[in-house]
Amino acid sequence: MIEGKKIILRAYKESDVEVSFNLINTLNIRTMLGRIDIFPSSMAAQKEFVEKTISNTGPTFNFAIEEKESGRYIGGCGINSYDSKNRKVVIGLWLGEEYQEKGYGSDTLRTLCSFIFDEMNIHKIDLDYFSFNEKGKKCYEKVGFKQEGIRRKELFRFGKYHDIIEMGLFKEDLILKED
Repeated sequence: MIEGKKIILRAYKESDVEVSFNLINTLNIRTMLGRIDIFPSSMAAQKEFVEKTISNTGPTFNFAIEEKESGRYIGGCGINSYDSKNRKVVIGLWLGEEYQEKGYGSDTLRTLCSFIFDEMNIHKIDLDYFSFNEKGKKCYEKVGFKQEGIRRKELFRFGKYHDIIEMGLFKEDLILKED
């Protein structure tokens, strides 16, 4: 377990399947997750994801995000790709809708990034977000991520094409102050 101020990052467990299925299976969350996640997920697919996560040994891996006070599962984050030569990772994060804009996202990012820099000796952390994700942009900037590029009109959502924004973070840019 890795503790933040408001959250705990921990390994997934089988009891997370149903809760994660319910949190992730809203259109708002699915549209933020990836290029093909606009379709509802099945319980079987969510169970398969959690089972793969439980058995994964790295260097890419996922954490369950747990609310520190209540112990509730509220979302997920992790390292999606790892470049050992350049000491770089790409991360991702999602939270259930009811947990957004309450400081959980920035605390999760600070906690995850501190772990990655301090325990994995990573040089740079990258992430992407979709141009319509204003909540995500605000959260990433609050933690210190800087925009590095735009992949123009690369994602089709809501009947039109949107940009994918590339962001990066170095250890010296990480903003550790609380919300």
